[in-house]
Amino acid sequence: MNRRIVSFHYTLRDPEGRVLDSSAGNPPIAYLEGAGQIIDGLDEQLRTVAAGVKTRVQVPAARAYGERDPGQVQRVKRALLPVEGELQIGETFRTGEDRQAPVVTVVGIEGDEVLLDGNHPLAGVELTFEVEIIAAREATPEELSHGYAQSGAGGGGGCGEGCGCH
Repeated sequence: MNRRIVSFHYTLRDPEGRVLDSSAGNPPIAYLEGAGQIIDGLDEQLRTVAAGVKTRVQVPAARAYGERDPGQVQRVKRALLPVEGELQIGETFRTGEDRQAPVVTVVGIEGDEVLLDGNHPLAGVELTFEVEIIAAREATPEELSHGYAQSGAGGGGGCGEGCGCH
């Protein structure tokens, strides 16, 4: 089977129907099938969808951002954190300067210790995507070797964190 470059618009909803993210007002998202650029469960379910089709895709937590892992919640001394100033519950920050450093959420503050959750905010959540496929075409040999859609090829670019690109 040939891999495609697919561009689409989406609205992402949680199980209660609340909108978590949307590409509305932005260029469509473009990705190479099977390249890990969007969450696995969405990629798998869009593989056979043709251009021009609107569809609703349910992605179970395990095929989205995974199940919640209690081992990702840890107590850390406040003095060891790379954040200046006062911390608030619900605040997120990157644990290091590297762009790939994990992002954690402050879930508790007890004296000089902070309880941090390293799970993705959408871990354990079944996601619903309302998707419109804008374009779908066979990937070029160059795109296959690079592992991504070439700029301007089949639409769009980046997206918000919720879409599954990250």
